[in-house]
Amino acid sequence: MVDRAPGSLRDHAYEELRRRIVNTELAPGQRLVERDLAADLRVSRIPLREALRLLEADGLVLLIPGKGALVAPFTPADVRDLFDVRESLEALAARLTAERRDETGLARLKDRLAAARDATAAGDENGVAAANAGFHADLIELSANPLLSSLMRPLAARTHWLFRLTAQRDAAQQCAEHEQLFAAIEAGAADEAAALAHAHVASGRGQSLTLAATWSLPADDPETIASRRRRRPPGHGNGHRPPQAGG
Repeated sequence: MVDRAPGSLRDHAYEELRRRIVNTELAPGQRLVERDLAADLRVSRIPLREALRLLEADGLVLLIPGKGALVAPFTPADVRDLFDVRESLEALAARLTAERRDETGLARLKDRLAAARDATAAGDENGVAAANAGFHADLIELSANPLLSSLMRPLAARTHWLFRLTAQRDAAQQCAEHEQLFAAIEAGAADEAAALAHAHVASGRGQSLTLAATWSLPADDPETIASRRRRRPPGHGNGHRPPQAGG
C-alpha cells in the first residue's frame, strides 16, 4: 500500500476511478469489486469506500446496500434528463457570460478552443472530450452566478462522461459550434450566445440517445448486475463495451 494520508488515499482512489469511468476504461453497468479495486489502487477498503461515495454523488457510481457497487448504468433516460437540464441552464450560462465577459475569461475559453482543435487534429479522443467538457465548465463558471454554478457542478462529471461516450460525433463540427458561440460571447451578443448555446447542446441530443442504446444494459437492472458473483479484474469490460470513438 502506498504511504499516503487517509484523505490523500481517498482522493487518489477517487481521481483514478473517475478517470477510468469517464475515459470508458470501466463501462456503464460494470460491477466494481472492492477487494480487486483496493489491491489494484493499493489502498485499504476504507478510503476506497469513501471514494465510491464521492463518485456516487457525481452520478458515476451506483451503490446498492448489501449488494455492492457498479459503474452507473448511463441509460437513454439518464441522457435525456441530462440534455433537458443542459439545454436550459447552459443557454443561461452563455447569456450571462456574454453580459459579464472579461479578458481573463475570454482567454480561458480561447485556450479551450485551441486545445480542442489540436486534439481533434491529432485524433486524441480523450483530449477532445476533456477540452470540450472544459469549455462548457468554463461557461458555467464565467457566468459569475454562484447559484447556477452550484446547480451545474454535480453534472460536470456526467457531462464529461457523456462527451467521451459519444466520441463518434463529429468533433470538427463541435469545434466549429464552440467557435461560433465564443464569437458571440466575445462580441457581448447575449441573446445570440444563449440561442447558439441552446442549439449546440440540443444538436447532440438525437445522436447521443442513439449511442446510449449501444452502451446501456436494457436486460439488466442495477440490482441484478450488482448481485452477480462472477468477478472481473479492474479495467476489464463486461461485454457491453461503449463506443471507442468526444463530443
